[in-house]
Amino acid sequence: MSEKDVLLSCEGVTRRFGGLVALDDLNLDVNQGDIMGLLGPNGSGKTTFFNVLTGIYDFSDGRALLDGEDITWHSAQAVYRAGIARTFQRSRMCLSLSLLDNILVGDHKRLNLGLGFNLFRRSAFARDFEQNFEQARDLVKVFSPALADCMFDAVSGFPMLDRRRIEICRALISQPKLLLLDEPSAGMTHEETHQLMDDILSVREHTPELAIIIIEHEMSVMERITEHCTVLNFGKKICEGSYEEIVHNPQVREAYLGIE
Repeated sequence: MSEKDVLLSCEGVTRRFGGLVALDDLNLDVNQGDIMGLLGPNGSGKTTFFNVLTGIYDFSDGRALLDGEDITWHSAQAVYRAGIARTFQRSRMCLSLSLLDNILVGDHKRLNLGLGFNLFRRSAFARDFEQNFEQARDLVKVFSPALADCMFDAVSGFPMLDRRRIEICRALISQPKLLLLDEPSAGMTHEETHQLMDDILSVREHTPELAIIIIEHEMSVMERITEHCTVLNFGKKICEGSYEEIVHNPQVREAYLGIE
């Protein structure tokens, strides 16, 4: 880490789709342990930034450093191994699989998938399973002790709040340095959103070194859980600062809040 504890440093990040500039020379720093809010109207480039950072889309220009490592041209798998995990706007649960299975899918960089190990080294396989099970259950307990008693239940039977919790656990099981949350409250009620933010703050208490970038349209969420925010519009950064600073910025009020 640098002397300023910068975990993620993005310099001039640009993404073009033909003649459309979806991200335009974006500069962004996130410190270790920070929770940063990423705001902007629909189509402003928020999810595109996540997709570029995680290797789903290539950089058209610029670069990104994670803990001093240049990840600009990393594949999605290499970005994951470097320490970035994410969730998506739309639920990507395997509904027919158990809660445990859905979480362990997110830890494939540490799972031993060798045929010989799984078929012939049964004692070692059993020890690995017990270790993975306990780790997953301990993680789920941070979100909901009751949910931790349902590790073998199919995800299809859980409400949306619990499915979102499981998705975040699936991202956290690999012990990332940076967690990207793309509208985690989508499809939930105000009360469910409040509970999920409680969960994220609990995760923060358990892993204070974890950095989080969260995309949300619910302004009360940003006010409650973020240390600072960055606002995008038409792919460009128009403002950054504390929640109070950005909500009183005239450009933000016009672009995001619809106030002239």
